[in-house]
Parts: sequence; C-alpha cells; structure tokens
Amino acid sequence: MTEPEYPEVLASAESAESPQERAMYERILPRLQRGMVVASALLLGPAFWFYHWSGTVGFAFGAAISYVNFSALTRGVQGLTDRIVNQNSREKGASIVFRFMVRYGLVGAAAYAIFKSSSLAFRGFLWGLCVPVAALMAEAAWEGYRAFRRV
Repeated sequence: MTEPEYPEVLASAESAESPQERAMYERILPRLQRGMVVASALLLGPAFWFYHWSGTVGFAFGAAISYVNFSALTRGVQGLTDRIVNQNSREKGASIVFRFMVRYGLVGAAAYAIFKSSSLAFRGFLWGLCVPVAALMAEAAWEGYRAFRRV
C-alpha cells in the first residue's frame, strides 16, 4: 500500500477555488471579529437593563474574554493546520494543545472568580460569553442574503 500524495491533493483542492472565493473566505474572520465588537456594544444596554452595573461589568468581561478566546482559537487552528499540512513547521504540536488547554482553564478561572463575587455579574458574564453566537448569526444572515441576491 502506497502513501497518498498529499501535495497533489492539496494543489487540486486549491485550484478548485477561484481567487474571488478565496478572498471571500479570508474576509469572514475579520468580519466576525467586527461583528463581535458591534454585538457587544449593542448588548451593553440590555445587560444594564436586566442586571444593572454589576451585570454590565460582568458582560463586558465575558465579551472581552470571548473575543480574546475567539482570536486565540483562530490562531490555534491555523497553527494546527499548518503543523499538519506543512511537515517543516517550526510549531510543536504539544505547545498548540497546551495553549488550547490553558485558554479554557483561564476562562474557567475567570468564571469562578466572577461567580464567587456576584451572581448578577456571573449572569452578565455568561451573556458576554455568548457574543460570538450573535456574531455568527449575523454572519449567517449576511451570507444567506448574499446567496439569495445572486440567484
């Protein structure tokens, strides 16, 4: 049994995508990050309405942590795929996995500290952790609109 020739498979997969499609995919992550910032700003009012100042502060921390977590996840996935695809990658697989685990540990530690300080702040924190979902829903709506507009 011979080993599959991955460079040929990757080259054929890359050539199947047009430069316009590749540019479109490259713009999704920055648009998601902007959407997270906009959703955070828009949801500060409802967080204050429901949970007052302590919940709003918790929401701001949750939104900031979710933004940093999303950015780190993006870098981690890119590093892991580079490690898998590129045999000469300088990045160690163990360090990538370690960063994944540390990131979730830090989120858990922050959640625990906020939970122990105030239940309203913890509820706001949980709202803030859901900000990427709002950004993803907005992105899905935008892509659906673009798809139907082309038809």
